[in-house]
Amino acid sequence: MSLKKAVLKSFNSGDYTATVQVAGSYKAYLEGIAVARNLPAVEMALGRKVAVVFFDDHNPKEAVVIAVYT
Repeated sequence: MSLKKAVLKSFNSGDYTATVQVAGSYKAYLEGIAVARNLPAVEMALGRKVAVVFFDDHNPKEAVVIAVYT
């Protein structure tokens, strides 16, 4: 399990998923990442910094956005 910084590129409030760009990865985006339901949709503004937990470092579908910060 690991914790990584990322930037929010898009947010789907219908299924509560996000597209993020992990810090240090300038060309690759991870799509369909689950977002913790305790985060208000209004906080999910594009360009915000987010914290992402990866439960399996080799499977990005096992990741969750757990925090938004500035």
